[in-house]
Amino acid sequence: MTATVTERDLARLGERLTALRQEIARVIVGQDATVDELLTGFLAGGHCLLEGVPGLAKTLMIRTLADAVHLSFRRIQFTPDLMPTDVVGTEILEEDHATGKRFFKFVRGPVFAHIVLADEINRTPPKTQAALLEAMQELAVTYGGTAYPLARPFFVLATQNPIEQTGTYPLPEAQLDRFLLHVRVDYPQEREEVDILRRTTGGDTPTVTPVLTGDEILAAQALAREVRVSDDLLAYAARLIRATRPPQTELDFVREWLRWGASPRAGQSLVLAAKARALLHGRLAVTLDDLRHAALPVLRHRLLVNFRAEAEGVSPDDVTRRVLREVPEPRSPLA
Repeated sequence: MTATVTERDLARLGERLTALRQEIARVIVGQDATVDELLTGFLAGGHCLLEGVPGLAKTLMIRTLADAVHLSFRRIQFTPDLMPTDVVGTEILEEDHATGKRFFKFVRGPVFAHIVLADEINRTPPKTQAALLEAMQELAVTYGGTAYPLARPFFVLATQNPIEQTGTYPLPEAQLDRFLLHVRVDYPQEREEVDILRRTTGGDTPTVTPVLTGDEILAAQALAREVRVSDDLLAYAARLIRATRPPQTELDFVREWLRWGASPRAGQSLVLAAKARALLHGRLAVTLDDLRHAALPVLRHRLLVNFRAEAEGVSPDDVTRRVLREVPEPRSPLA
């Protein structure tokens, strides 16, 4: 255990995270794995892309998470006519009534919030999508030569529909890489669906109480970076990432199915997500299981399959699962 962290600190954070899960569960039925991945992104300080068919409560899940913390929240509905200034803000001409002088004033856009919901992000052209790029990477917006810092913590939680491609603009690879995790939202189980129907067709409206402050989230993010990871697990993470690169890999199926593999940023994301997952489960050391669980949401938007893979119905998840089977594991899960 690190010198600056006590069991009491870890227990207090665990209580806060349990309370946060309970508040989210007041509105969201099931989807435990999805909520865990969102909280992993929060603890790691990264952005998340949620993908799922319409009607799976992606937007509601993000809004509920925002309601359960003491942070500002803004939603941007991405449409084909959305302009970059609709995201970052614009300058307006104002007049000082005392002196009569006119001056330009920057009016901040909706990106100036702690949590930004980019709803249906693939429905707007690349020029507007790119307006988020600097904000997501640099935590600042530059307009007219002036840099405006964003609030901390800052999260972009984006949604997209995987089945309707008419009138959509696939996200550029550079922007996809800015998302720490690509989270898949699946259909609920039968019992959960019955509960959804019961809750949402009556007269009761659940309320969510904020349980975490911005300072507590920042402290948790700092703590997540202190989570230990052994040299053997770091080497294993590097082997996983390098095994996805066609020019470097020794795996024939990777060369057959992938055009491009994961970059070093993917390795950083894999380790950070594993650290956050360990903290989420009350541990201050990464295990092999943490790395393996983080691999799918970290890599599914960073592996570019080729035409042969598409023709054979092979997805990035299929490649990642096979890489996990083929790459030798450390002898000890905590080595």
